[in-house]
Amino acid sequence: MLKGHHLLLALGLATCGVGFGQGLGETTADALALEAAGDAIALETPTADSLEKEARLTTQIKATTEPTQTEPIQLAQVTSVSELSDVQPGDWAYTALQRLVEEYGCLEGYPDRTYRGSRALTRYEFAAGLNACLDVVVQLIGSSSQLDEIRRLQAEFADELAAVRSDVDTLQVDVAELEANQFSTTTKLRGLLNAHLVVPFGEASLSADQPNGSPDATPTSSDSTVGGPEADATFEYRSILNFDTSFTGSDRLRLSFRTGDSTSTLANTENGLASSGGGGTGDSVQLDDVFYRFPIGDRISATVAANSMVTDDFVSSTIVPFDGSSVADAGGPEFYDLYNGGGSFGAGLNFNLSRNLILDLGYANDTGNVNEPDGGLFNNYSYIAQLNLLSDGIFSGAIAYINGDSSSSSPQYTVAGLLSLDFGPVIASGHYAYTPAEGGGDLDSYMGGFAFPNLFGIGNELGLYGGVSPAINRNPLLVEAYYQISVNEFFSLTPSFIYANSDGDNDDTENTYGAVRATFAF
Repeated sequence: MLKGHHLLLALGLATCGVGFGQGLGETTADALALEAAGDAIALETPTADSLEKEARLTTQIKATTEPTQTEPIQLAQVTSVSELSDVQPGDWAYTALQRLVEEYGCLEGYPDRTYRGSRALTRYEFAAGLNACLDVVVQLIGSSSQLDEIRRLQAEFADELAAVRSDVDTLQVDVAELEANQFSTTTKLRGLLNAHLVVPFGEASLSADQPNGSPDATPTSSDSTVGGPEADATFEYRSILNFDTSFTGSDRLRLSFRTGDSTSTLANTENGLASSGGGGTGDSVQLDDVFYRFPIGDRISATVAANSMVTDDFVSSTIVPFDGSSVADAGGPEFYDLYNGGGSFGAGLNFNLSRNLILDLGYANDTGNVNEPDGGLFNNYSYIAQLNLLSDGIFSGAIAYINGDSSSSSPQYTVAGLLSLDFGPVIASGHYAYTPAEGGGDLDSYMGGFAFPNLFGIGNELGLYGGVSPAINRNPLLVEAYYQISVNEFFSLTPSFIYANSDGDNDDTENTYGAVRATFAF
């Protein structure tokens, strides 16, 4: 016996006969549908219910197969998708419709200015739309004469095109060879060399409380008393090699090695040269930065260090433009250099509170690898918190707080404010740091000046600043004027004039220096 789903199959065949009547003929389709339906009913056992179903089915088939007269649907050309009242910008196909209508002009709507995107497409409508779009394609391609011209040009320049293909193939081979033989797929080597020629124009006399009280004692710029005889001219250098490795593209593992001369230049200043050899003797190579910096989500970056990370190494910016450009170390805020740390473990976090507001936190330690009662992670340490406002406009600034364990004559803590006003051709900038000292006195410091970026050339900078460096019971003054000349991306030259007054208890505390720094970056 034919079951109910076969009845549905018969009805589907009838419907298909109507839909594709042009191919089968209406008589054939109707006959097939009626025959299939009749066979299905005939196989059923005659009952009152089956007779009633037969009557209903016959009525439905007649209604379905009855010839109808329909008017052809006329489509209306539109020039903007906004003319279609039932198409909204939020519709998933809105962009596609917009391009077909407004860029190619090959989509039409119904006379009532609707598109009826949810209605099924008839074969006739598909043919009309396809034909309209093909006409546009033909226009875009151009005439056969244009195609012939393109073919002619291809034939004329066949040799040149073949040469280009050969060059590309050669480049691909070279790139493959470089990739196969490169030092590392994740690590890049970057280098920096600074060389200084320094000439003192005067000679500051030795402080009365210089160690050993000897006028022949070697001046030490980091000592609380400075000054003394200096050579007629000195030359010293510093070189740094950085191995920067990235595993994800957004992280950095750095191993840095440094070598240079022992520094005693600018003896009448507190901290000497900004790019000094760092106290190494005999041109020895020493390990410098060792840290790994990585993002945590979209707004936080973290730093874990094993060596040479302290205070300002954790901050996003030191604000003042002289830091890094000046020849004397006083161009960078010197209050950062007063605290322990950097010899061992360090860790920091940078929070991007907004696009321009950043909170920096850092902790540094000197004895993290010393397993003694006075060693470990929680002795000989310092920590810093700095809130930065780094704007795209005129004003940028920061507030910093630094503290740590301290001894006699060392800083208790520091509260500092830094400010920069960028007017484009000129930047006015400076800082002030309040630092009380253990055992009395203070290590307050301040500095201010002007920088003129890109003066007479891209990458050049003229700077003029002056200020007081941190020192117990003294106010050592330093003023510097420098002009950094960027010769190219690898080499710069910076002549500088420096005035220093150590404010010691000796008779002559002043000296002036002429200096030239050459910087090679590779």
